[in-house]
Parts: sequence; C-alpha cells; structure tokens
Amino acid sequence: MAMDYSKNNEKILEVEDLVLSFKTDHGILKAVRNISFDLYKGETLCIVGESGSGKSVTSKAIMGILANNSIVEGGHIYYRGEDLLEVAEEEFHKIRGHKIGMIFQDPLSSLNPIVRIGKQITEATLINSNKLKLMYDDLISDDLIAYKNCLARGKHKADLVQNAYIKELVDFKKKYNGANGGLTNEEVNQKDALIKSSKDLKAKLDASNDEEEKKQINAELDGINAKIKEFDSLAAQRRSEQANERAQQNAELKAKKKEVNQQVKQIKAETLKQAAPLKEKLDQTKKEAKEKVKVYKNQVNEEYKAKVNEINASNLDENAKKEALAAAKLERINKLKITKAEAKRRALEIMKEVGIPEPEKRFKQYPFEFSGGMRQRIVIAIALTETPEILICDEPTTALDVTIQGQILELIKKIQRDRNLSIIFITHDLGVVANMADRVAVMYAGKIVEYGTSEEVFFNPKHPYTWALLSSIPDVDSKERLDAIPGTPPNMIYPPKGDAFALRSKYAMQIDFEEEPPFFKVSDTHYAATWLLHPNAPKVEMPKIVSERIANSLKAKKNGKEDR
Repeated sequence: MAMDYSKNNEKILEVEDLVLSFKTDHGILKAVRNISFDLYKGETLCIVGESGSGKSVTSKAIMGILANNSIVEGGHIYYRGEDLLEVAEEEFHKIRGHKIGMIFQDPLSSLNPIVRIGKQITEATLINSNKLKLMYDDLISDDLIAYKNCLARGKHKADLVQNAYIKELVDFKKKYNGANGGLTNEEVNQKDALIKSSKDLKAKLDASNDEEEKKQINAELDGINAKIKEFDSLAAQRRSEQANERAQQNAELKAKKKEVNQQVKQIKAETLKQAAPLKEKLDQTKKEAKEKVKVYKNQVNEEYKAKVNEINASNLDENAKKEALAAAKLERINKLKITKAEAKRRALEIMKEVGIPEPEKRFKQYPFEFSGGMRQRIVIAIALTETPEILICDEPTTALDVTIQGQILELIKKIQRDRNLSIIFITHDLGVVANMADRVAVMYAGKIVEYGTSEEVFFNPKHPYTWALLSSIPDVDSKERLDAIPGTPPNMIYPPKGDAFALRSKYAMQIDFEEEPPFFKVSDTHYAATWLLHPNAPKVEMPKIVSERIANSLKAKKNGKEDR
C-alpha cells in the first residue's frame, strides 16, 4: 500500500507488511496481518480501532517489547532505514526510550506506588550517569552493533524458518486433534441436540402412564437414535479416511523437522562465519577504547590537580579558596558522571514543561498523592527524559475524565510543537483522533482497513467499519440515535475468510464472505479495503447519522467554529 504523503518528505519510520502472531493453548492467534504505514518527521499518525484490533501489539513491536509467545512471521519495521526486527538488544537499548519513547494506557499501573516520583523520573538518567562508561560504550558502539546485528540477523532468519514449521505443526494438530472425532462443528452441534432430545424423551417416557403416548415416544426415540448412529457411522468413516492422510502428513512433518534443523544449523554456521571478522575487530576496538577512556580520566584528574595547585597558590582569602576548590571539584565530577543534583535539575525542568505545578515540592511526593491527570503528566515527563524523536501514545487518556483528557491532549500537542516530535497515537475513540491526527489508519481484526489524512477519513469515509465507528460517537448536534456495532470482533485463532467485518456489516455482499478486499484508491493519500469501492459494486450511501455529522462539521468549520 504505497502512499505519497507530501506534508514532510523526511520519513523516519516505515512499517512494511508486518505479520505478528501469538502461540496460545488453543492455536496460533493472528494479531497483525500484513499492515504497512509510514511516519514522517513532526506528524501525528493515529491508529484507531476496537480492542483486539492489533493496535497495541503493533506499538509493542516497534518498541521491541513483544511477549515471549509472540511470533514475527514476516515484514519489516524500518527506523531511520534500519530494520528494528533484526537489531540486537544492545542496539535496541540505545533506541528504546532514547529515540522512541512510549506513554502507556494507565498511568497508575505504569508508576511504582512506593517510590517517590522524583526518583522515577531521574532513574533513566542516573542509570546512564557514568560518563566514562558512556564514553567507552560510544567508542565501541559501531563495531559492537555491527557484530550483534550480524548475530541478530542470523537468529531472525533461523526464527522465520522455525516459526514456519511451528505454524504447520500447530495447523496439523488443530486439524486432527481438534477434529471433533471426525465431525464438523455444525454436525457436532446437531448430534448434541439429538442427544439432548433423546434424554428429554426418555424422561417423558418414564413419567408417562399412557400406553399410546409411550408407543409414540418410543417411535420418536428410535428415529433419533438412528440419526445419532448415522453421525457415529459418518465419524468412524471419516476417522478411517483421515488415518492414512494423518500418517502421511505426520511422516512429512518429521522429515521436514530434520530439514528445518539442518537449515537452522546451516544458518547458524554461516552467521558465525560472517561474525568472526566483526568479533575480531570488536575485540581490538575494545582495547583501544579502554586506553582512550584511561587517558581521558587521567587528563581530567591532572587538570583538577593543576587547578587545585593554582587555587592554593593564589592570593585568595580562605572563603574564596574554599568556594573555588568546591567549584573545581564539582567540575571534575561533572566531567566523569551525571550527579544526582544534575539529574534533579533536568527532572524539574521537564516537570515544568509538562505542567506540574510546584515541581520542587512534587518531586518528593508519591504517585498516590497525584490526581489521574497529574500522574499522566508524570508518565509523559518520564518518556521525555531522554528526548526521543518518536513518541508512541497508547491510549494515554483512556483512564481520565473528559476535561482532563482535553488537557493531556493539548499538552501532547504543545510538546510536539516545541520538540518537533513524531507521534503515533493509538486509541479507540475517533473523537480524540479528530483533535490529534494528521493522518489516520483504521484497524480491524489485525488489518488496516482505511488509511488517509484526518480530513479524508472524517469527511469522506469509505469503509463500513469507519462508518460504524463514526456512528457510535456521542454528538450533541445529531438527532439520530447512536448506532452500536452489532456482534463482536472475530476469533483470530480462526481468521474469517474474506472481509473480517462482513459478519457485522449490513452492507456486506456475497464476495465479502469469499474474498479479502484489496485496497482501492480514493485519492493519492486515501485508500480503503472494501468491495463497495469496486467499479461493479452497487452504489451504497453512508449512514444518515454519519452524513449529518459531516455536514454539521463542515458547516461549523466554514464558520470558523468547528469543535470536533
């Protein structure tokens, strides 16, 4: 889905054909299915959809904090041209928090309730306070990353091969172990209904004293039992037919396992061969870096000694000498590490920036002494400590009331303007999106179903799911009753065939249940995956409540009074 977004040509993040799944006790859950989007410098991209649509999983993949049972089946996440799915943890440590920050949903659960907020804000700064270690890390960084990335790429290749085999194995077990004894789910339900009817009739038979009625019940029971036997016979026949097929596929999987193990072994050997010269270069760089750090430390100490001797030999009075010596000592310490005082100074500045009043006093307080809105400001302050250029906001206003939501949104927009941040804003609330987004990606069942600028998605929506979301937002100007979206999202262990939203859409056509719709171009920046945009599709008007809201918004915008 290539799109030309002309607002800013500096692309800093690109997600390309990302596929993410999770291993569960019930099978492989397809969380994200071939999604692609870009993020440009200084823009806000909002990803909107119901719970379970894959929004948060996507953000965690970008941050490199996916759960252990996750499977990256394919795709790429490029940050500044580098694939984050192939980098080593050592490099991700330099990116996560430092280059890409994240604000999570619930500020209370994000903060330690028994640690003062000042300590929580300064924690990241103090962890990286040793300037000698930072100097050493910077000196070896390029060679270390090159070596670790080489190993990580090899591991990623091996994981893809193994994950493909695991998927086949899970599908095999699901097909045969969960085959309901040879019957389909519908047939099992029919058989269960017959068994229940049989039990009810037997109870009725035991309670009856009427011979004619008993005869009639026995006749019905004979018919039901005959149908149950037919199902049993059908199941036995299918099990027999499946036995040979299962044995054959089992043998093929065992053979494939050996093949996969051989492939993985070969990938590991090739990786180690490629990494060997990089490791040799890294070892040499480490020796040189240690020497440079030692020289720097000695230089700082010599400068300090010279300064002390100069002060002692001066004609300053005792108080002035003490002050000068203390200043020289502090200068030496600041060259070697970030002190607690310096970390506190930085924290207080950020606390002021995010609108926390009396930062000196608040610095010493605990999270429970703050309101929900103030706690969220603290979480934002922590995310900004390392001055990231991308900020991922994962439903940061969900736990807040409407008034505080507005304040936090305004704060995020102000920080974005001041720091020229790029923001990925994740939410289920289209009302929030209207106030934040430059572009919008609407997600459903692990896929992006509509993608465009904020105005295109709000004033010219094309996908029935986008219509449904817009129809369910409370609006004081609309007289129509709010439309609830019927049904629930599909079970992604068994992804639906065709358009995943078809079962919940009153606009679904036969083809929606048979084939997944491609993206149809609405404009150079606006795409939607719905068969309604096919040239041969019948013309369908958007719901009246949506068209009314668009008309009201356009009218208010024209009058300069728009308040989306």
